[in-house]
Amino acid sequence: MDANFSFSVDVPRNLVVITLGGFFSRDDIGAFRAEQARAYAKLQCGPNEHLTLADIRAMKIQAQDIVAAWGDVLADPRFRSRKLAFVQASSLARMQLKRAAGNRFVRYFNSMDEAEAWLFAADDDAVAA
Repeated sequence: MDANFSFSVDVPRNLVVITLGGFFSRDDIGAFRAEQARAYAKLQCGPNEHLTLADIRAMKIQAQDIVAAWGDVLADPRFRSRKLAFVQASSLARMQLKRAAGNRFVRYFNSMDEAEAWLFAADDDAVAA
């Protein structure tokens, strides 16, 4: 498959930026989870006190079993963030993401700047989603 992903950890700001692209297989998600554990281990804040910004603009529409697998990734309490923002390009990708996110509180944005502004806003409603 053509899946790709990267993690960037901004330790002083307790921020994890994840960039995802392509079409994922179960093996790709396994590789993602392994790298996720390594990236999140760099954080120095308390459990679940970090912020996460995921850029999925280059992700392709995923197969339904993969959407379910992403649901498992998002449900993992070890990596649950205080705030989770997604930057997405298509409404279909957003629909799949909403299914995967389940009952998680997330916000969806069209730009990285908007997403980051919301993540760092003192009040969740301070920046319109």
